[in-house]
Parts: sequence; structure tokens; C-alpha cells
Amino acid sequence: MNAPATAGMLQALPAEHRHRLMCFAREVSFPQGTRLFEEGGKADRFWIIRTGTVALDMHVPGRRAAVIETLDHNQLLGWSWLFAPHSWHLGAEATSPVRAYEFDATTVRSMCRDDPALGASVAQWVGAVLAHRLRASRTRLLDLYAPYGSGSLL
Repeated sequence: MNAPATAGMLQALPAEHRHRLMCFAREVSFPQGTRLFEEGGKADRFWIIRTGTVALDMHVPGRRAAVIETLDHNQLLGWSWLFAPHSWHLGAEATSPVRAYEFDATTVRSMCRDDPALGASVAQWVGAVLAHRLRASRTRLLDLYAPYGSGSLL
């Protein structure tokens, strides 16, 4: 499946796999300003944002946290749950009221182990999101902290 890196679960996963995952989704909401997770914390869940926005941020020693990307409707919030040691690589804060589908990471990892086709679909989806987020992080940090003119035009 060649869905764009920013595609939501609805576009990225086959219907059968989407349906199986959604059977385990729990609807949650967070008020603006809620910290959903911190860098280094235990990554034991993930979300698909239904409404609202969440800022992903990165701790920068001696400075304020750098916002790497802002996520909104139908985007995956959290990928660290899929990869050992299951610790958050970024922080996240609701920048507006958020409604989301929440998934238990242990349950989804177990489903993926039991069904290799589901596991491959989820890994490809999360991997594409991860690659996109790493590029966004690099670009944002260069924008914030690199000397003027040191970046690439690409």
C-alpha cells in the first residue's frame, strides 16, 4: 500500500484492518493545554485525532521546548508504542480541545503479532508516519537553530 506519509488510518490501512483496530478504540477527549505525554515516558497507547489539534514538541536543553509539528483531524498521535523500549520520543500537548480514538498499545501489538498481515499494514502505516515526523523534526530544528543560510534548498 502506497498511502502518503501524512495519510490517516482511513487511507493507510485496508478496510478489514481498520475495522479490527476500531473494535478496540475508546473515545476520549482532552481540554486545551493537556499534556498527553512527555519525552521518555511510557508509550502505552496511541490516538487517532478526531477533532482539535495537538502540538508535538521536543525538549531542547537550555531553551523552551521546540514545537516540531501540529497534528489534527485523522492523524496518528504517537508511534513510540510500536517500537521497544516503548518510550515517547517527543512530547505532546493539546493546543485546542481534542476528541480522539484511543488505542491500548499492548492490545494492538498482540493483534499484530497474531496476524502478520495486520502487523505488516500497521508497521507500514506507522513507519511512513515516523519517516515524515523525522523529516519534519529535522527541518524544524534547522529552521530554529541552524545559522542563517546553512540549510539546504531541498
